[in-house]
Amino acid sequence: MSEGLSDHFMAGSLLLAEFAAEREEILRHKWLESEKANQDIGFERALMDWILRHRSAWLAARRLENAPRK
Repeated sequence: MSEGLSDHFMAGSLLLAEFAAEREEILRHKWLESEKANQDIGFERALMDWILRHRSAWLAARRLENAPRK
């Protein structure tokens, strides 16, 4: 694999890993909120609620967690 293609593949893998982690958090939020509501709130509602209420803090925590150690 050429170096450029390898770099592109790795960037895609990192992006995919971040997407998967975010999706997992949204599904967790969907489950918690559905339990509170005693009904399935649906993915779209959970997604929008999570983005508005939790995404900024989650991203900040991820950045700190993944920051290079000095």
